[in-house]
Amino acid sequence: MAVPKFYELMPSIINCLGDGKIHTLKELTLYCADVFKLSDEDKAEVISSGQNRLHNRVGWAKTYMMKAGLIESPQRANFKLTELGEKAFKQGSECVTLEYLNQFEAFKDFQGHTLHGGESEQQISSNSESPQERIASALKELDDELTEDLMSEIMKISPYDFERLVVKLLIAMGYGKLEENKDAVTPKSGDEGIDGIVSADKFGFDCIYIQAKQWKKDNLVSRPEIQKFIGALATTQGATKEIFITTSDFTKGAAEIVSKQTQNKIVLVNGKQLAKLMIEYNLGVSTLATYCVKRIDSDFFNEDI
Repeated sequence: MAVPKFYELMPSIINCLGDGKIHTLKELTLYCADVFKLSDEDKAEVISSGQNRLHNRVGWAKTYMMKAGLIESPQRANFKLTELGEKAFKQGSECVTLEYLNQFEAFKDFQGHTLHGGESEQQISSNSESPQERIASALKELDDELTEDLMSEIMKISPYDFERLVVKLLIAMGYGKLEENKDAVTPKSGDEGIDGIVSADKFGFDCIYIQAKQWKKDNLVSRPEIQKFIGALATTQGATKEIFITTSDFTKGAAEIVSKQTQNKIVLVNGKQLAKLMIEYNLGVSTLATYCVKRIDSDFFNEDI
């Protein structure tokens, strides 16, 4: 089964702590995994930040119950039930829901300061994600929208400017220096199928040969175009590194012929990958806002303050 919603894990955590002992977050996580009979694949799931999904949700379930006063931490990264928690355990752990927690003033105050402070309990229940996962989902949504907007702008520039854009991206990625590659885009005519050339590193060793196709989304690059590119490279002495970049995508046949190349290394970059690289290397985009998500520095509290 899929990893449960974070609030669905609360009863299991209460049960685990119901033995009266102190447990670590790892122990709580393993207990929940056993209760819900999660597969190895389920337990290995990660969220976009790279954190383990189950560990993240157990952590948030624990946090919610701590804010309500059901759980306390007698020592770093260790947890036990409070008197309120023991009362909930005796009543039956299944009673521990978001609605149950909402009876405690401390939890109501906590809710008013979280990301979903304006949401109703019903709205929170309909969402399986923890607050941290919601941040990641929102960032992905913004990133996807930016990718679409970026591709729209790219399609408005001239083919020659598109070639220059591709070269600028490679330079931004560390392939050579701008001064060394200012003439990297080949002339508009007589380029023999090569749209640009940049040095493979900042010292100028080797070269990367570029083919750039500013094609509409539904006009896929097929096998013949790749073969033509390979043919152009065959006439270029010493060409071993090549990049074929398009604003559209590649057919299966195009990808297959590239995979069979043994002499040359050809990298295919489609429109979505191009836009994401531009975002990553801040080409054609600017930062609107920066948000920091912080956590407790455990080492700080283990040292003399």
